[in-house]
Amino acid sequence: MKTYLRLLRFARPYGDFVPLYIVYATLGIFFGIANFTLVIPLLNVLFGTTDAHTAAAPTTLPHFSLTIKYIEEVFNFYFSQMMAAKGKQGALAYVCGVIIVSVFFSNVFRYLGQKLLTKVRARVVQNLRGALYDRIIDLELGYFSNERKGDLMSRLTNDVHEVEISVVNTLTAVFKEPLTIIGFFVILFTMSAKLTIFTLILLPLSGGIIASVAKRLRRQAALSQSTLGSMLSVIDETLGSIRVIKGFNAQAYILGKFRAQNDEYARITQTIDNTRDLASPFSEFAGVAVVAGLLYYGGSLVLSGQAELGASTFITYIILFSQILVPAKALSGAFSNIQRGLVAGERVLRVIDTEPTIQDRPNAEALPPFEHQIELRDVSFSYGDSAVLFDLNLTVKKGQTVALVGPSGGGKSTLADLIPRFYDPSAGQLLIDGHDVRACTLHSVRAQMGIVTQESILFNDTIYNNIKFNTEATEAEVIEAAKTANAHDFIMQSADGYQTVIGDRGGRLSGGQRQRLSIARAILRNPPILILDEATSALDTESEKLVQEALTRLMASRTSLVIAHRLSTVRHADEIIVLQHGRIVERGTHDELLRRDGGLYQRLSQLQTNAALV
Repeated sequence: MKTYLRLLRFARPYGDFVPLYIVYATLGIFFGIANFTLVIPLLNVLFGTTDAHTAAAPTTLPHFSLTIKYIEEVFNFYFSQMMAAKGKQGALAYVCGVIIVSVFFSNVFRYLGQKLLTKVRARVVQNLRGALYDRIIDLELGYFSNERKGDLMSRLTNDVHEVEISVVNTLTAVFKEPLTIIGFFVILFTMSAKLTIFTLILLPLSGGIIASVAKRLRRQAALSQSTLGSMLSVIDETLGSIRVIKGFNAQAYILGKFRAQNDEYARITQTIDNTRDLASPFSEFAGVAVVAGLLYYGGSLVLSGQAELGASTFITYIILFSQILVPAKALSGAFSNIQRGLVAGERVLRVIDTEPTIQDRPNAEALPPFEHQIELRDVSFSYGDSAVLFDLNLTVKKGQTVALVGPSGGGKSTLADLIPRFYDPSAGQLLIDGHDVRACTLHSVRAQMGIVTQESILFNDTIYNNIKFNTEATEAEVIEAAKTANAHDFIMQSADGYQTVIGDRGGRLSGGQRQRLSIARAILRNPPILILDEATSALDTESEKLVQEALTRLMASRTSLVIAHRLSTVRHADEIIVLQHGRIVERGTHDELLRRDGGLYQRLSQLQTNAALV
């Protein structure tokens, strides 16, 4: 129930629809019940018992009051007038006319209520998906290392959709059907309290069995949603690794993984459907059994003359009670369907409730424009229990180029990720012009940085929009940035120039072309601090030359932190930091480190030189 109410909060403001929906639902229920109460005068006309009914009718129009008795007396007044004026045929026509009018208004108000709930459903889904996407965007990078991307996609798509069809679509059943059942029981109590109490004793038995079915459904639904997330992860990995799969003839292997997940999901879904489908027929059977018991008990009273009801009234009572089965069946079906939606809702809310570990402090201030230096002071960092960096001390002055080199796994990328606050140090401080970055807003810190990574992150959009990304640059500025990045020539040779769509992750471009677009994007941003994470390591010689030229222009008059495996690309750095096992083991210029006999940098340089000669 708590999850259900939380999901409904996404429909706020409630004032837009709740009062009006209550009016529509109440009027729809009123006219719906009135349709069946009119069966009594209809039967009286057909059975020839209208004389007694007419004799009891009021001779004057009663005073207005919001009671069932007032409505009954108004109907009886006009019924008696019609009976006196036009006889039984006229009374029959009058009753049939009132039934038609009542049915018309019942359906009109039901439609208006459904139309209002359609608006509410759209609002809930829109707000829920928006809140989930906002939270995913806010979460730190470490969160995505621990979560499967396919599972997050499942929560954004399938889980939100499941909430829509299983929770929001049941709003009618959850709110309207109980009111309908209450309305019917109010009428039934006024007709015969004894018979109604008899039925109330029998109904809870079926309710308990339906509740046990719903509890079982909830457990199965949780397993189903988890399995679907795993299957989507396999699909995502397949699409992202299709070249490797085909290259290793691994189609059968990957297909086996997918089929295992797909078969498991199908099995669980079938079990859920079988269990859920059991609720509706069972509730119908239980309801009919109650009606049969009521018919026998009440009929015995009528036949023995002990009942306070006449034959026509008793028949109407049975008809009215049988109509309770319709909302009761809808309510039990909704209660079963809602379990799967609640599990999906819990999965969505679990992400929304996740607080980012990297966020602005309550009194965070904007970082002033970069002027002097970046300083790491006794910085250590751990991924959970796994320590990566140990007591690092490093100063990068404005305008300097500092390179990070060393064996893989030494902590180079992790150190670079600390500067734009993708992660915060586990110990120590990272200062920019003396300001601890943790005391500054994330936006102001990252606004002063440009990042070019080994993997060019591009979007399935035009070349122009990829370069202009999140800036207010003019077309001339975009073109100038492309020229500086050695990208203008190949862009102009593309089919639609700057308006060429580059495909998913830039798949229609070569590695060098993608990298040059990334550099053009960084150039256009014009950041004072630049972070280059192995920006040329995945390129061929010709592409590397073009990209290196673009990087040299990009780094001019900027403070740069460069991560490189190819030592030849950082020989002109002002200082080279050699990292091994999370510690600084050497530091100096290229020439100084080469002269250090037995040093790690010298050994790495010799290995790369020998590899190039071979």
